[in-house]
Amino acid sequence: MASSNRLRHVDSMASLPSGAGSIRELNAVILGESLASEENHLVFPSDDFSRQALISSPQQYLEMYKRSIEDPSGFWSDIASNFYWKKKWDQNLIYSENLDVTKGDVSIQWFKGGITNICYNCLDANIESGNGDKIALYWQGNEPHVDGSLTYTQLLHRVCQLANFLKDNGVQKGDTVIIYLPMIMELPITMLACARIGAVHSVVFAGYSAESLHQRVMDCKPKIMITCNAVMRGKKTIDLKNIVDAALLESSQNGITVGLCLTFENESAMKKEATKWEKGRDIWWQDVVPKCSTICDVEWVDAEDPLFLLYTSGSTGKPKGVLHTTGGYMIYTATTFKYAFDYKDSDIYWCTADCGWITGHSYVTYGPLLNGATVVLYEGVPNYPDSGRCWEIVDKYKVTIFYTAPTLYVTRYSRKSLRILGSVGEPINPSAWRWFFNVVGDSRCPISDTWWQTETGGFMITPLPGAWPQKPGSATFPFFGVQPVIVDEKGNEIDGECSGYLCVKSSWPGAFRTLYGDHERYETTYFKAFPGYYFSGDGCSRDKDGYHWLTGRVDDVINVSGHRIGTAEVESALVSHPQCAEAAVVGVEHEVKGQGIYAFITLVEGVPYSEDLRKSLVLVVRSQIGAFAAPDKIHWAPSLPKTRSGKIMRRILRKIASRQLEELGDTSTLADPGVVDQLIALADS
Repeated sequence: MASSNRLRHVDSMASLPSGAGSIRELNAVILGESLASEENHLVFPSDDFSRQALISSPQQYLEMYKRSIEDPSGFWSDIASNFYWKKKWDQNLIYSENLDVTKGDVSIQWFKGGITNICYNCLDANIESGNGDKIALYWQGNEPHVDGSLTYTQLLHRVCQLANFLKDNGVQKGDTVIIYLPMIMELPITMLACARIGAVHSVVFAGYSAESLHQRVMDCKPKIMITCNAVMRGKKTIDLKNIVDAALLESSQNGITVGLCLTFENESAMKKEATKWEKGRDIWWQDVVPKCSTICDVEWVDAEDPLFLLYTSGSTGKPKGVLHTTGGYMIYTATTFKYAFDYKDSDIYWCTADCGWITGHSYVTYGPLLNGATVVLYEGVPNYPDSGRCWEIVDKYKVTIFYTAPTLYVTRYSRKSLRILGSVGEPINPSAWRWFFNVVGDSRCPISDTWWQTETGGFMITPLPGAWPQKPGSATFPFFGVQPVIVDEKGNEIDGECSGYLCVKSSWPGAFRTLYGDHERYETTYFKAFPGYYFSGDGCSRDKDGYHWLTGRVDDVINVSGHRIGTAEVESALVSHPQCAEAAVVGVEHEVKGQGIYAFITLVEGVPYSEDLRKSLVLVVRSQIGAFAAPDKIHWAPSLPKTRSGKIMRRILRKIASRQLEELGDTSTLADPGVVDQLIALADS
């Protein structure tokens, strides 16, 4: 393919000069000025910011981007050479790929044959370069007076102790360990300990129910479960050990027994004496891990050996085990972190995401530590003991880079230390972007509004803070090595200003390699719709200047505060309620969570609507999946709009849920068009 053809989606970047010029006259705003509401504002980094930025101009970005597309082997090989490899990869085969299902099995490999270890690169390599005494982790507990910290050397010692314990208890390279921990320091410690010995970690968000945890145990058959007895989230105590016990009991009844449950005593939430215990299986972390040696040999692994499994909701009820491998993921997360946040050695970095999600893997643990960064971890919730908690933490630790879902309330705190803001979760709309820019960042901090997914491993479309002007609400341009394309329903690439399905052609190092134990589902879900491309499942518009605007999911997955939840998963939980005959779930815009969950419920014949029943249905979802998946709205539905073939017309349900009643479109294909009027009449009941 001709170079100009491959790069056409950023050709318009060439017209964006870093100095004064015609584009700066188009309602441009320089950092430090307040941003008004005009849609066509361009927000430029200040000259001072750009001068000090790692990528300081559109021209520098374009040169690097073009090389990353035209010579991916050379581009990524040069970057990878900055990390430690026990053995270099085959220089003649930096990567191999087939994204076209019509030409055989989908396959992606990067740095195959290269031997390395991501834990070594996160910790040992930083210590060897003189950063042993630098703070790696600041930890802030749920209560404001509870905190802690670890230097890189101290963190390595803790990681080695746990790694030795795991090895002493039979965990070997390739074995899976499930981690069900809250945001305490032991969570990244456990991830790194697994990586050090070549074990595959699967972190499960410590808010998932016993049933969800059980499903994951059944799928990946872990050697060991690691948890803590409880956690405080605000004033609420969550008994994590009880949830684990229920999940392990159900798993053993279904033929999968986990022989060891290592439990950390989180004494601020629950004392040992109050924790239920199963002798022979359960063991206290504090009784055994501190006794282990602080030196642990590294298990060197191939670049394509598995690093972790992370389960994400799918369009069917069964969670998908997204599998990431070591070498490419390591290089990609480190590089995206460095450039998207313009990282400097003096920065203090805080990402508010939980390590139970991909953001916590790539941008709490691995990406930052691979760059030798100082990372803040926070155990609690953003509004405890009051709504200023996050800003108190920003001021306390002098946070310079803050990566969060931009829905937090700003109060009396200075936030003067902030240098760069990042937005995670749903793409933020222009008004939320302006609020984040004007209020949180005092009109002086660039915003990295990042688009990426669990499956991509790292940022795919994201601003580089010093490189180019931003547009409020746009994820801007692709990261190095990423070729986003917008296609129509037939899979034809659309040029210029357009809207359609967002796909990626050609692979990138951070791409996931398969769905655990189900490569066929991997191919069907991501590659069959548009052969030759990775299909993101998202819609996207590209404007006349080449900027990308994400328009949300085009399949049945809802993104709630950055948590991807399959509608089928929520629906199956709802219909398990004895009085629910049928359920259909859609996503609606939510000013705090990005998307909210809106459930249409058909009850068993003869059962009356009631507030108690509404609460009972929400409770079923909370207990089966977790509180984060609870429906925001229950809409009573005597029947659902279906085609004659029985397919639920979700398009119509979305319009009713968002009250876009003038946009219902053609309802003539419905088996009973009168259903729509019925639903509208019951909208606020």
